[in-house]
Amino acid sequence: MVLIAFNKPWGVLSQFTDEGSGHPTLAAYVNRPGVYPAGRLDRDSEGLLLLTDDGRLQARIADPRFKAPKTYLVQVEGEPDETALDALRQGVRLKDGLTLPAAVERIDPPALWPRDPPVRFRKTVPDCWVQLTIREGRNRQVRRMTAAIGHPTLRLVRWRIGDWTLDDLAPGAWREISP
Repeated sequence: MVLIAFNKPWGVLSQFTDEGSGHPTLAAYVNRPGVYPAGRLDRDSEGLLLLTDDGRLQARIADPRFKAPKTYLVQVEGEPDETALDALRQGVRLKDGLTLPAAVERIDPPALWPRDPPVRFRKTVPDCWVQLTIREGRNRQVRRMTAAIGHPTLRLVRWRIGDWTLDDLAPGAWREISP
């Protein structure tokens, strides 16, 4: 059984084939036959993506029924107050229903790699960072949750899935880890 931690750069698709999109794929970074992503990470998101050659492990990681916690470092527009953060903690209503409660806290700006292209900067609009942990995996869920409380996501980095973390893995790098 193989399990790989990959730090997916911004703009890379979470799949090995291009299908005509013109965007880079995992094939440009991971030269390991027989592994597949356990879950997805949007093209405009960065961070931890796990790949494995074991179907049962892939399902345990990716399937929402197993509720593996996923922790994100999220740069949001504006500065959410405790009322906005409490809404995330209680679950917010999205078009596809109420989210499960999330663990969320404001954090100092993390020491991350520079993003290419950089996040847009506006002098008149402040931003801040939150750490958000969810136990489900709807399409673009974190972005939709922060938008629902009036603080759109500017940058999204998945830092942890269950017990596995990104740690010091550089963007585009991968390593085998213990399942």
